[in-house]
Amino acid sequence: MGRSTGRHAAIDRIEGPPKDRTPASADRLLVRGGRVVDGAGAEPHRADVLIVDGVIAEIGDALDSGAGDRVLDADDRLVVPGFIDAHAHADGAVFRPDAQRALLRQGVTTVIGGQDGVSYAPGDGAWASRYFAAINGPHPTFTGGSVADLLATYDGTTPLGAGYLVPAGTVRHAVMGMDASPPTVCQLADMTRLVETGLADGALGLSTGLDYVPDIFAEARELAALCTPVATAGGLYVTHMRGGYETAAAAGLAEAAEIVRMSGVRAHISHYHVDAADGIRFIDDLAARGVDVSFDMYPYTRGCTLVAMALLPSEYSARSVAEAVALLGDPAERARLRADWFPLIADKPSLGPGWPDMVVIAHAPRAPHAAGLSLRAEAARRGVDVVDAALDLLTENALEVSAVMAVRDERPTSNLARLFSHSAYTGGSDGIYIGDAPHPRGWGTFARLLGTYTREVGAFGWAQAVRRLAGLPAERYGLHDRGVLNPGRRGDVALVDPDTVADRATYAQPTALAIGIDDVVVAGVPVLAGGEHTGATPGSAARRTGSAPP
Repeated sequence: MGRSTGRHAAIDRIEGPPKDRTPASADRLLVRGGRVVDGAGAEPHRADVLIVDGVIAEIGDALDSGAGDRVLDADDRLVVPGFIDAHAHADGAVFRPDAQRALLRQGVTTVIGGQDGVSYAPGDGAWASRYFAAINGPHPTFTGGSVADLLATYDGTTPLGAGYLVPAGTVRHAVMGMDASPPTVCQLADMTRLVETGLADGALGLSTGLDYVPDIFAEARELAALCTPVATAGGLYVTHMRGGYETAAAAGLAEAAEIVRMSGVRAHISHYHVDAADGIRFIDDLAARGVDVSFDMYPYTRGCTLVAMALLPSEYSARSVAEAVALLGDPAERARLRADWFPLIADKPSLGPGWPDMVVIAHAPRAPHAAGLSLRAEAARRGVDVVDAALDLLTENALEVSAVMAVRDERPTSNLARLFSHSAYTGGSDGIYIGDAPHPRGWGTFARLLGTYTREVGAFGWAQAVRRLAGLPAERYGLHDRGVLNPGRRGDVALVDPDTVADRATYAQPTALAIGIDDVVVAGVPVLAGGEHTGATPGSAARRTGSAPP
């Protein structure tokens, strides 16, 4: 779709509050001269959007501006609801201007945190901050408390909305620590109460990270018990499945289906990594069996993870950082790992014999020179072999090391496009904003989905693209105050140039900003103007709302 100077047929005007009843002090913004793509699936149509006091008041053709109205000229761009990143690790980064720019330049106005079963609340935040230091990073103000306390930190302090899932791993750790045993009746009751309280506080559902501790110890029956109040509340069960996806995806989905069967919860699969033919077949099979399921995935084949999780035995994750570091410094333990463990890594489907070249350091705070280097290159720089290089990095950085994981065969665009075109797909970046050489997905996912997969490949048209990136995630997460351009909805709007929108972030230059989205409005307040951050902070916690408005 290119720019058009011709006018579309007029649409029926949807009247908002009568203008003579609008208080003189009301804040009014008129977005004029664009083509509205509403997020509900309607095709682009010519219309103006009037936002009054942060809420969409009127959508119609050639609306008049009143005295004192601010006018934003859309200049024939697409006027879309702000996008919702269904899976982001911006829990702490959302306060940072660089992460804010990365998201806003892609049209993202709401991020969903609390992912993979690990984040700051409920509890003191200390364990999660240490364990996920290379993924979520620190929170600048939260020092412990409830989900309500955490959500309050987002109100009026950031230009973006921030939703949150109760992290099952954080809940389990708060009650059981690193005990690998099944919970007692009393422990399970305590965990369930924490989930119920988090939902009452405004959380959108429950997340699990079944390859991370302590969720790795949780069985389906335990998880179903925690999902039961989520189902009652109408929330969503969001899971990083067990087993690392790809060839293990079928088993992970089967476990998710069992949890759904026992609890009645709706399910969402995080960062779905799988070949398109298998992935579509698996999802369709679940739907045919009555499982209410959706999924997110980013438009890249390479992943990003904790180096300790990828390269150390799982029992290391159950130790405290101090214990793990001390053990890695023991020559006898190093000899054991070299002889008994590291040879097994070459047999992992996700790594294989070339693993030293596939692990590319993203973040190592005490070895900043290593960022962007493969483990093999870092070993050569240090003059040691790859095992010592890996263990030295982990020891020196107290396990706070992440890596972009290269792959032997990049999945082609056409393969990814098939999955994106599935009706259960929602956009999610899995963006991680920590490190000197991070994965580019945090800076490019949504722009790439619009530029490459909508304009160039045609995985979906503009109407469906906007639905998958805004309307559908709002629907799945229960955020019925946003995601669709309708009167009564929150005034989160992005202006997209369909001819130029594109990602610019690469593995070599991962923080290059996207292009083609220069103006973004949150709650009626411009937060990106002419491509520049305005400094305004109208964002707030995105709390679960009730049923969708008409």
